[in-house]
Amino acid sequence: MDLIEIAAPDFNVDITLAYATSENFTDAPIYQNAICYLHMEAAKALKRAIETAAHLGYRIRIYDAFRPSEAQWVLWNHTPDPDFLADPRRGSPHSRGVAIDLTLLTSDGEILDMGTGFDAFTPKSHHGNKNISKIAQQNRLILLGIMTQAGWDFYRNEWWHYQLFDSRRYPLVSDTEIPKQMMPPA
Repeated sequence: MDLIEIAAPDFNVDITLAYATSENFTDAPIYQNAICYLHMEAAKALKRAIETAAHLGYRIRIYDAFRPSEAQWVLWNHTPDPDFLADPRRGSPHSRGVAIDLTLLTSDGEILDMGTGFDAFTPKSHHGNKNISKIAQQNRLILLGIMTQAGWDFYRNEWWHYQLFDSRRYPLVSDTEIPKQMMPPA
C-alpha cells in the first residue's frame, strides 16, 4: 500500500476534511471517518509545500486528499459536472491518492481570502479569474507558487485543487484497500 496517513507530528497542517462534515456542496457527510491519506510521493510534495508556506508565514489547511473511489461515485451521483468533478469511470486523481484540496491560513489561523469558498462550482473559482478582489487574486498566486515549486500541478477550474503530474499512472484505490476505512458500511 503506497498511501500514508497525513497527521501530526509528521505534517504540520490543519486538517479539516470537508467531506467528513456537512460543510460541502452535497450538504451531507460523505466520509464516516475523517482520515487524511496521500500517496507517499504526494506526501513528499506536501512536506515541501508545508516548509515553503511556513517560511512565508502561512499554514496549509487540507479540505480533501485521498478520496476512495466509492466517495467519488457519491459526489458524481449528486452533481455530475465534469468541469468540477472527475467522472468516476475514468477515476479521479483524488482516488489515486495524488490530489489535494487546500487553502492557506495566516499564522493566526485566519483563512486567506481566495475569492470563493472551497467547492464553489462557478467560473469565479477558475485560476486567473479577474472578477474577484485583487487581494484574492494575490492569495491564489501565493498558493499557486507554493504548490508548483513543491512539485504539484494545478487544475485550471479550481483554485484549491492540486495534483501530481501524470496522475493517471497511479492506481485507483477503493475504501476496502486502505488501513482504516473512511466510508460508512454499505
